[in-house]
Amino acid sequence: MQPIKKILVIRLSSIGDIVLTTPLLRSLKVAWPDARIDYCTKAPFVSLLAENPRLSAIYTLEAPPTDTYDLVVDLQNNLRSHAIVRSLRRQHLVHYRKANWKKWLLVQCKINLYGPYRSVVDRYRDALKEFALSSDSLGCELYPSLSDRAFASTFFDGSRKTLALCFGAKHFTKRYPPRSFAELLTLLLRETPTQVLLLGGKEDAPHASAIMEALPEALQSMVLNLAGSCSLMQSAALLERSDAVLCNDTGLMHIASAFGKKLFLLFGSSSASFGFLPCHAPYDLFEVEGLRCRPCSHIGRDRCPKGHFRCMNALSQRVIAHKILDYLNI
Repeated sequence: MQPIKKILVIRLSSIGDIVLTTPLLRSLKVAWPDARIDYCTKAPFVSLLAENPRLSAIYTLEAPPTDTYDLVVDLQNNLRSHAIVRSLRRQHLVHYRKANWKKWLLVQCKINLYGPYRSVVDRYRDALKEFALSSDSLGCELYPSLSDRAFASTFFDGSRKTLALCFGAKHFTKRYPPRSFAELLTLLLRETPTQVLLLGGKEDAPHASAIMEALPEALQSMVLNLAGSCSLMQSAALLERSDAVLCNDTGLMHIASAFGKKLFLLFGSSSASFGFLPCHAPYDLFEVEGLRCRPCSHIGRDRCPKGHFRCMNALSQRVIAHKILDYLNI
């Protein structure tokens, strides 16, 4: 193994992509236990890494790194990350190859050249294949602070199980409709006295309100709407303590996977082939198979291009609810 003393990892966005870099940080530390590992990301995502014991410093676009590095790992591989790399003195540089042409073929022509499933975690590691890094089955890592965990503890009394519902996503075609979530929760809560936590950012608050309004009044007291009222790592601490998580394909899904939570995952326009299933965490995946229009994008769209939105509308609330009930009633 080559002597490496200072490493910089660059991944600017977004939540899930950054969480999925944490197994690579672990592999880098195993390969070079005495090396200093720094990280550069966008300011809103610093909290995801702030307590990571493998990192020495975290930089942002506003305050970029200026040091000299033995190894720079550019996992973003775009114009902004290239600008950061050009400003640095470094010995070794590796870029993550995104294989966008494979995404294009799958989305536009429905030709899948990805082969057997490989997680983005493994693809990140491929960027450093010349260094022969070790891999493991420990999954992703997150470290909520003591204050984040203290905040989360106030919502759990041990008297009943808790289901976290991560109902948001940046793009419409990745979001299960609020009314469908309400129907699913109605089926679930009529059978078990489970506490449900609605988790999401401020941008998700309107969707949370729509879920609450569509619930029968008698069940609303069992659902706690925390969307928009928690920081990112407070939400992480809540996920850490929950018994199971129902979620769309979103960043909070990857945060929950870092704690090994059982995930009930709803895929609309998403495709597993892109490599973003939970990493080494248990999950049940619900998707409408056989739709010729799916996937319609590798990141999601603001509307269904066909107008029917069958990839989400055809998912059965009853089937999903029964799966969750079976798990919670074990």
